[in-house]
Amino acid sequence: MPFLTTLTTPAPYHLLSYGTLLGTTFFQSFIGGTTAFRVLPRHAFSTLQSNIFPIYFGMQTVLPVAMALTYPDAAGRGIAGLFEADTRWSALVPTLTMLVTGAANWVVVGPATTGVMKERKHQETRDGKKSYDPGPHSPEMQKLNKKFMRLHGVSSLLNLSGLLAMIWYGIALSERLRI
Repeated sequence: MPFLTTLTTPAPYHLLSYGTLLGTTFFQSFIGGTTAFRVLPRHAFSTLQSNIFPIYFGMQTVLPVAMALTYPDAAGRGIAGLFEADTRWSALVPTLTMLVTGAANWVVVGPATTGVMKERKHQETRDGKKSYDPGPHSPEMQKLNKKFMRLHGVSSLLNLSGLLAMIWYGIALSERLRI
């Protein structure tokens, strides 16, 4: 049975890993996150995102590893095929970009952003004013808001870079799938 034989090769697992990564990233970036921001009260949105992002960034880190481990190439080289000269720019660079951007958000930027959110919450209590209320704000809140915006910007840039790498890889993958 060809179907059962296919299940013993890395190709379907590679494609499922890639599809899950691209779909999750696209959905969270453009649909789930923006809809939640629009419809939820600010505190609920914050709570939701601070609980979703570790899982999301973890997936953005683990799935490129799964893709690398299941890399299907015509020569049967597997993960070693990523390091060949003919696949370096079409497979290795985008896969590493996905991995590094996801890991940076998961391990460094995401936790730092969540930490600043908690600091802002404490500062709101001290100031008697929300971080997003119209100014003027205390000097401490101004610093925290600036730090939050910087971290959020870095996280968004990493996320966008990872998404562009996913698209780049998808185009390269589609070239290999042409009949």
